Amino acid sequence: MKKIVRNILAVAVMLGTYTSYASQEASTLPASYNINNHHIIKITDAKGEVIFSGQLNQTGKLTEFFDFTQLKDGLYQVEITKAYEIEINSVEVKNHVVTFIESAKEKIFKPVIRTENAKVMISKLALDSKEMTVELYFEDDLFYSETLKGEKVLNRIYQLDQDLPGNYTAIIRSDNRVYVEHFSI
Repeated sequence: MKKIVRNILAVAVMLGTYTSYASQEASTLPASYNINNHHIIKITDAKGEVIFSGQLNQTGKLTEFFDFTQLKDGLYQVEITKAYEIEINSVEVKNHVVTFIESAKEKIFKPVIRTENAKVMISKLALDSKEMTVELYFEDDLFYSETLKGEKVLNRIYQLDQDLPGNYTAIIRSDNRVYVEHFSI
């Protein structure tokens, strides 16, 4: 009888250890899963359907804002859009256990667009995709287009006509994404 009680106790301790380990996987996240004010989060399933999308107005861990354990079993992609970069993370849910897959992590650097004295300065760190297409529009009419290739840092400065004030738009295509910036001179 004592042997049966000891075996049951051993199994209970093992199961307790296993379940506490499973719940810790989501709670002991690397610092990159910390979310700051104004970050945009998008969670998609394996089919590409958006499960959640929104901008946060507070700071904390990703798991504080979204309970991954409630998702169906499968792989999910989490995009965290910050000021100058987009982090793409993979998450696997299996039997309500959440595993963040560090080896599938990806980082995309967004282009930086500044305007000053009728100049448009565009810069992009291009570690993966060494190509960027720039289109400049004045009042919705395309007036300049260029594709930059082959550099680790893609930079351009465009001088606009100061005598032509109005609304301008810069559209940048890179990493299979489109970035739009509206400005006026």
